[in-house]
Amino acid sequence: MFKRTALPLFHSSVWETADQMGKRHNTRSSAGLMEITGLTDKFTFNPKEGIDNPVMVTAEDADSVWTLSPRLCVLKQEDGESYGFHLRVENGRQGHIIRNVVAGGVAGCSGLQDGDRLLEVNNCHVDDIPHTEVAKKIKLSGQQLCLLVLDGEQYEQAVSRGQDVRGLGRAHKGEGCKPPRLCHITRDPASGLGINFTPVEGEKGCFSVSLVRGGAAEQAGVCKGDRLVWMNGATVSDLTHSALSRMMKKCGNHITILVIDGESEKNYMRQRMPILPSMAVPHNLPSRARKLHLVSGSEGYGFLLRLEKAPSGRTFHVLREIFGGSPAERAGMRDGEMLLEVNGESVESLTHEEIVDRVRLSGQQVSLTTITLQGLDFYTQLGLSPLLFSEDGAAEREKESGVSASAGEPSPLKETGSCQARHCSLQRGPLGFGFNLGCFPQGPGTFVSQVAFGGSGQSAGLLEGDVVMEVNGQNVEEKYLEDVMMLVKERGQFITLLVMEKTGYNKLKQTKSPAGDISDNKQEEDNYEISFL
Repeated sequence: MFKRTALPLFHSSVWETADQMGKRHNTRSSAGLMEITGLTDKFTFNPKEGIDNPVMVTAEDADSVWTLSPRLCVLKQEDGESYGFHLRVENGRQGHIIRNVVAGGVAGCSGLQDGDRLLEVNNCHVDDIPHTEVAKKIKLSGQQLCLLVLDGEQYEQAVSRGQDVRGLGRAHKGEGCKPPRLCHITRDPASGLGINFTPVEGEKGCFSVSLVRGGAAEQAGVCKGDRLVWMNGATVSDLTHSALSRMMKKCGNHITILVIDGESEKNYMRQRMPILPSMAVPHNLPSRARKLHLVSGSEGYGFLLRLEKAPSGRTFHVLREIFGGSPAERAGMRDGEMLLEVNGESVESLTHEEIVDRVRLSGQQVSLTTITLQGLDFYTQLGLSPLLFSEDGAAEREKESGVSASAGEPSPLKETGSCQARHCSLQRGPLGFGFNLGCFPQGPGTFVSQVAFGGSGQSAGLLEGDVVMEVNGQNVEEKYLEDVMMLVKERGQFITLLVMEKTGYNKLKQTKSPAGDISDNKQEEDNYEISFL
């Protein structure tokens, strides 16, 4: 139970009676240096055995008694399977507490125990953040989860002694262990993707990164010597080099990869910890979910919430008709974005009425998380939740890791020559909106005639020749140039355009297919719900 130290026989510095030792121990306890219970009341010295007294514990020995031992538990669930534990906050107890661990379940088999305190979720310290945020991190992790926990009794002892439990996570991972990076690479017309992968000799499914200096991959946050973990949503550990090469050829103009430096990879392997996208710091992602904080004015928040249907058949809650000068406009709301959360609560399973109720019941302030339709499609294709890399969440991860992700205004994905319409959200800058409009000589209709280099139009993904289909949710295909320009000017600092590459638009007209990503058919509008907020 306690460390015992055999000392030289009859050594004068340790020759004490039992009463003297008891008094010395009581004095040390009252000073708050240590607390040891269950000591023997009487000690009889046996010269044949020497001095091996459990009462005699030095300050150095006491430190070893209080050594804290956090445990890493890796959980992996199958489709439709739960992790098999509850996370609770209890009155009179500190920390996030593991309860109701199902015997034989995913959590139980990983080593989680009832009463454990949760320190980290996927390498992110959570002991000092709200319970709802911790639960959200666990849900967003997907089917794999890494939890760093501490035995409940040890946790309470550490807290009572003022020990830094945050430091336990750093000590467990080791010095210099960096998080993985999720990097989105866009092909450069001259140098391509600027990246190659070389098999690591003697290690199956392990690939080292080599880069074109200054190329697209390096600009996207990939570093020389990185190890490839994951590509476009698929792990590469079971792939051959030829299979990986085939994946590269099929990736087109964009590729998203998860990489990590070699030393950190060894550290993860030593701990038998998977390297997950949910642990990553994002770099150069084409779209990120945004958190908007609105303070209500005298006429409400100043936007329209609509339930709309996409050609795929899925329905989304869409932000529309942002009033000029309204709280919504001041918060940076963009017409056409999808609503993901209200006050941190996902709206995916909520009805239109339930969402409206939550906004109205929040009083004079509300927090909304939004993303563009193209951004939502991007994360869906990767099998990730867009909430993993919301702007607030990413900043938290960067602060935790000390690694800065590349900043920049998100721009939608572009499909040159396709029939895929694109929502482009623009904010007025020094160059205005950074584009000019032209008109078709044979009738109504407008197109983007020029895009200013470095302007908002270029950042939003506008291309010269794009046909303008909607301005702020209003169809303008049959409107003349003057009318379209009036719509653009009257919206103030923010506009959203629905555009399509000219060749794709002409094909679409020939087949008479639906025009937009999001249905705006007047005949269908009555089937969907609209609320002014």
